[in-house]
Amino acid sequence: MPLTPNVTTNPCPQIYSEIIDVRSPAEYAEDHLPGAINLPVLNNQERAEVGTLYKQVSAFVARKQGAALVAQNLSYHLSHHFADKPKGYHPFIYCWRGGQRSHSMALVLTQVGWQTTLLDGGYKTYRTYVREQLEQVPHRFSYRILCGLTGTAKTEILQRLSQAQAQVLDLEGLANHRGSLLGAAETSKQPSQKKFESDLLSVLQTFDPTQPVWIEAESSKIGERFVPTALWDQMKTAPCLEIQTPMSSRVEWLLSHYEHFMHNPCLLKDKLNQLQRSYGKARLQHWHELIDGQQWSALVRSLLEEHYDPAYRRSMKRQYANIQQSYDLPDLSAISLQEFAQKLAETR
Repeated sequence: MPLTPNVTTNPCPQIYSEIIDVRSPAEYAEDHLPGAINLPVLNNQERAEVGTLYKQVSAFVARKQGAALVAQNLSYHLSHHFADKPKGYHPFIYCWRGGQRSHSMALVLTQVGWQTTLLDGGYKTYRTYVREQLEQVPHRFSYRILCGLTGTAKTEILQRLSQAQAQVLDLEGLANHRGSLLGAAETSKQPSQKKFESDLLSVLQTFDPTQPVWIEAESSKIGERFVPTALWDQMKTAPCLEIQTPMSSRVEWLLSHYEHFMHNPCLLKDKLNQLQRSYGKARLQHWHELIDGQQWSALVRSLLEEHYDPAYRRSMKRQYANIQQSYDLPDLSAISLQEFAQKLAETR
């Protein structure tokens, strides 16, 4: 029976029964290795308590209290999560720096009789790996940028491209944001920048370099999350395919996909108030009046013509100059979108 855990510097575990993050739930929520589960040896409050003791009392007192708490939590995990694990179970374990928290769990599991492996340097080793890979991996692919004014169903087309087995990098999905003033998700927050980058790298690593990668035209910042520099540089020089469709179709599309604002006009007004500095009180008041009168189509058309379209054209001129082809869609019906996506999927 092994008496000590194995140690590795490879932050890409593939041969283990489970990946275990023993950090606190807050640390885990910020970012973690893909596929890792969270079995904290100190919860958020306990970690804060031990840290306070370390700073205000002494390292010895902090370690003594920490050891007691870790022992309690390990006992709970042994009685619950590990209770039915077979003899051949082999977990991959990490903490923040590969220090006492991960070693504590690994030592106990090893003494039980399970083979364990620790990540040398912990999460910090993984984070260094992610940063390094995001400087290299984006250069392996060729990209196709799908552009078009707001309301031209670009995200829907990307989804249909993915269903047609094309390689799609959905940056808005990864960032949990539609990339505009009104683009924040209704019920959930954006991931941390670290989590965004981890998820982005995981997706990129599944792609085939011999096939193009489709991306929607974005700015370098999606909500509060930044696109890594290497990928952004590739996006700016990639060929763009532009979608054009009548204003009436765009208005109808946006009304059907932003219905939550119609049910919460106060939230919509708060969002639009951020535009007062750019457009002045009179125009903002006009938008508020359209909201109060529930003139939703007129509001959407006005926002498109006076804010979104001019801003998008300026952004495209500055960031995406390589528009190679334009496609006119008569409408944004399911049939039109499906046919168009299939046509793009066959483009190489």
